[in-house]
Amino acid sequence: MPKITRPLRSVLYIPASKERALDKARTLACDAIIFDLEDAVTPDEKPAARATLAEALKADGYGNRFKVIRINGLDTPWGAEDAAAAAKMGADAILLPKVGSPADLDALAAIVGNTPLWAMMETPGAMLNAVAIAQHKQLQAMVMGTNDLAKDLQTRFRADRLPLMTGLGLCVLAAKAHECAIIDGVYNAFKDDEGHKIECDQGRDMGFDGKTLIHPAQLDVANAAFSPSEEEADTARRQIAAFEEIEASGQGVAVVDGKIVENLHVATARETLAKLDAIAALNSEH
Repeated sequence: MPKITRPLRSVLYIPASKERALDKARTLACDAIIFDLEDAVTPDEKPAARATLAEALKADGYGNRFKVIRINGLDTPWGAEDAAAAAKMGADAILLPKVGSPADLDALAAIVGNTPLWAMMETPGAMLNAVAIAQHKQLQAMVMGTNDLAKDLQTRFRADRLPLMTGLGLCVLAAKAHECAIIDGVYNAFKDDEGHKIECDQGRDMGFDGKTLIHPAQLDVANAAFSPSEEEADTARRQIAAFEEIEASGQGVAVVDGKIVENLHVATARETLAKLDAIAALNSEH
């Protein structure tokens, strides 16, 4: 499955049953939308939500936002019908909850064909099978389900997320090893911008590509945290310039801010500037 090269800084959950929310999402500055048929929809609303979502996606208007449908698990009464319907809705990917092994993705692929798949990583078993899951030929991204993981681990909440670090780290390693995108879990206190920023910064520093969000109020913090800063962009430009100057002269060592600049630093610098260009392109189309 081709690697996702576009930004996924902010990945917003939208209830598939709420027409007003589906409409508002067309105007929000999110990089991706997860249209949720699972947790955000009550059991009695699920069949109707499927139809509501199909109509919304048919009408479109979501621009360049990456569109993902989270279905119910295939072990539920709704999962198989969700999968069959989602495959016809024209979304960019289908997200399967509580993936525990590659076999779960195989079962979904048998229904949806070659549609790209995303996997919710939210159980201890998923953490231990992260490498095998990341290797699945149709997997495009992993999404951390930190609330469910914390429940299964029987942890207490900590702002530093220390009890979750082993699982988060295993999934980041697996995703990076097999070129999957990886999105951090939600921050529940959607009015707490300071706490949200701390968690976004932590996720960015760990290597996550973006963060899942439960409310539009969280968009600005996530977009800023997972975007290169002006300082990072300036450093990247100076590193590239210094390295190219030394390379052209054929002598000396490139140094920026008292630090040696090597090939790997230049590669990272170019990735930083490419990400800024991609973000600018997205913003111009919102």
